[in-house]
Amino acid sequence: MARWVSLWIPVVISLLVQVPSVFFSFRPGSGVEHSAQWGDRGWLLLSLAVALVGPIALIAARRFPGPVVAITAAAGAADLLLFSASDHPPYVALAFAIVSATVRGARVWAWVSVAAAGVVAITIAIFLGLSLSPQRIAGITFGILLVLGVGEAIRARRERYREVSRRVAERKLNEVQAERVRIARELHDVLAHSLSQINVQAGVGLHLMERQPDKAKDALASIKETSKTALDEVRSVLGILRAEGGADPSAPLVPEPDLSRLSGLVASIAAQGVAVELENQITSVPPAAVQLALYRIAQESLTNVLRHANAKKASVFLREEARVYILAVTDDGVGAGSQSSRKESGGRGLLGMHERAELLGGTLQAGPLPYRGFRVTARIPRHTEETPA
Repeated sequence: MARWVSLWIPVVISLLVQVPSVFFSFRPGSGVEHSAQWGDRGWLLLSLAVALVGPIALIAARRFPGPVVAITAAAGAADLLLFSASDHPPYVALAFAIVSATVRGARVWAWVSVAAAGVVAITIAIFLGLSLSPQRIAGITFGILLVLGVGEAIRARRERYREVSRRVAERKLNEVQAERVRIARELHDVLAHSLSQINVQAGVGLHLMERQPDKAKDALASIKETSKTALDEVRSVLGILRAEGGADPSAPLVPEPDLSRLSGLVASIAAQGVAVELENQITSVPPAAVQLALYRIAQESLTNVLRHANAKKASVFLREEARVYILAVTDDGVGAGSQSSRKESGGRGLLGMHERAELLGGTLQAGPLPYRGFRVTARIPRHTEETPA
């Protein structure tokens, strides 16, 4: 409904009900007849002013609901006193003002104004000796209570709608934030692993460029291949951000890494001078989310081995039990200092590994071994393969 319609309908209805009743009245058995005020111009003008003040005040009900309900309550009390001995219609402008005030947060104004106007009207009627119809008083009281109830119901409904809207917006925001974290985690894993390899190979190439140009050439070829793979994966992730309804058609369709790519990962690390042993005892086919998590955890662990551990050997071991998949990445890195630097420099990486495991209901432990080396152990429940994506 347009705003001007909701604003002017109460005004028009109030005018159509209250203004004609100043000039005409309806009595059962007699029909429509002229009101007695026609014989007194002053009395007629006063009645017309009371009939008009409520509808006119309703024009400002949207901006000033509290003062408007107070004005219409006073006008309604005057209307009751002016037409105390007639079958005058109720002051409907007051009903609209009560609902407007209650819905727009001026409940106190509505209750206090109605109560004060009622008390003042009855007091004046008693003081002046006016005869108020008990049936009319009862009808007005019932009508006011009914209108107050309607206003409270509408207000409660609007509050529930606002609360539901707030929760929906909050849930969407949380989903967006979770997606940003996921994409940031993917980019971190891709870039940290690839750039670490590129850095090592570049160092090897510079060192061997003059004495062993063939090996330097191999290092440059490895840099080219690693950078190409990294660029493809990064473009695939960023393609999701650029497209409105899915992956960017211009981005290469690179499948998400799974356990089948572990051998290539191990080979790329071994090419950097770290002897890596891979043993995969998983015979079932884990769901894609589990395979991606296990691959990324292994990738980040081996990247940390390459960057911080100063290790000669490393191992990647996977197995499955009745309820969990287990991944263990161990290296023979030397020195307590190397372990602490690994935790400090790779803090975001360790945090990302923890998040990946926990998102699937699993756990991750990372820490130095008693005498030498470092171990990362991830446990991911097998029931995740039954969990809907």
